[in-house]
Amino acid sequence: MFLINGIEQNALAAGDRATQFGDGCFTTARVIQGRVQMLAAHITRLQQACQRLAIPFTDWSTLSQEMTQLAQSQRDGVLKVILSRGAGGRGYSGSACLAPTRILSTSPVPAHYTRWKETGITLALSPVPLGRNPYLAGMKHLNRLEQVLIRSHLEQTDADEALVLDSDGWLTECCAANLFWRCGQNVYTPCLDQAGVNGIMRQFIIAQLALTAYRVVEVNAPLTALAQADEVLICNALMPVIPVQRYAEQQWPARELYQYLAPICESSD
Repeated sequence: MFLINGIEQNALAAGDRATQFGDGCFTTARVIQGRVQMLAAHITRLQQACQRLAIPFTDWSTLSQEMTQLAQSQRDGVLKVILSRGAGGRGYSGSACLAPTRILSTSPVPAHYTRWKETGITLALSPVPLGRNPYLAGMKHLNRLEQVLIRSHLEQTDADEALVLDSDGWLTECCAANLFWRCGQNVYTPCLDQAGVNGIMRQFIIAQLALTAYRVVEVNAPLTALAQADEVLICNALMPVIPVQRYAEQQWPARELYQYLAPICESSD
């Protein structure tokens, strides 16, 4: 179902800047037993994105209540929240917009995640690079054409997820997940200050590993760095963490880091 500005409906104004320019941000949360997982982190993500995009949304209490109430309608599922600058005027200027638009929707959890956890996944290198732009890096803004193209190319392979580089050739992320790899006690994840999405589960994992003997390092690394890895995994707020079994001729049967993180990430709240 869809909830737009507090009203159950599925019609959005044609002049809304979400459709005109992708002028907005979003977050996607897991719902377990009628509760939004990591609700505070999702609200913080939206607040930070609105600040960076200069979207004057302020009714965070109402949004939090709507998220909580909508989650109660499903035992387990996915809750997506979109905030746009709203509708008004024409052209790139948003000065005529009267108020931001909030769009909430629910859907089932992807069924294949359970299988992925049991078997691990296969990666394929995407031919589509992510453009480097520090003004937009890290955010989950509504301009997702790169991911649409990445997904389109992925569907032409037999792989489960895409391994994505930025336009300078650095490892960045997957189509819909963040990337980690372990070399001994060192855990590496791509630096996302120029491209990619700084996912909520990525942030959670970094914070959790900071309390352990593992050493987390954010790096600009080439694709060849994975050849030295003992273990590779991906994550997002829905999965929440999945082991990578293979990329090309490389295989990673180790599950040390995955087995440590899986129960922690599954119970995150």
